[in-house]
Amino acid sequence: MSKLHSLPQVPQRWNFGPTFLQQSPTSPEISELDMTTVMASTPGEAPAAKAAPVSGHRKNGKQWHETRKAFRPTSGQTPYAKRAAKNAQEAEVKKLETEMKAEKEEERQHRIQAIKDKRAAKEEKERFEKMALKMHAKRVERVRRREKRNKLLKS
Repeated sequence: MSKLHSLPQVPQRWNFGPTFLQQSPTSPEISELDMTTVMASTPGEAPAAKAAPVSGHRKNGKQWHETRKAFRPTSGQTPYAKRAAKNAQEAEVKKLETEMKAEKEEERQHRIQAIKDKRAAKEEKERFEKMALKMHAKRVERVRRREKRNKLLKS
């Protein structure tokens, strides 16, 4: 019985590296990739440069999440001068926005007031026409002048 059979069988998806099973280069179960690493690790040849670490599956199995990075609390900080310039620019933009909104609201209120004035004039005209049907024309004119005087006095 060889050394390989005495070790517990490990599922293929567990990756403990080439040193976990302590396989010999003559074992038939070694893949071509393992063979190249075994050949490169011989004392006669040293690899020129180490290969970049391959990012495999996450340990917890949530591959859809982004890979975690080291927490660096100072990484997002910007110098005070930059922040102040940005804040000044934002304040300027906000000021322009408020001016534009105030202008737009003023125009809107002006239109609303014009509509209200037209409606009030129309109602008053209709009211005087109804009075003209009931009363004499000279008396209607007198009432109209009196109401106009009272309106001017009130305002």
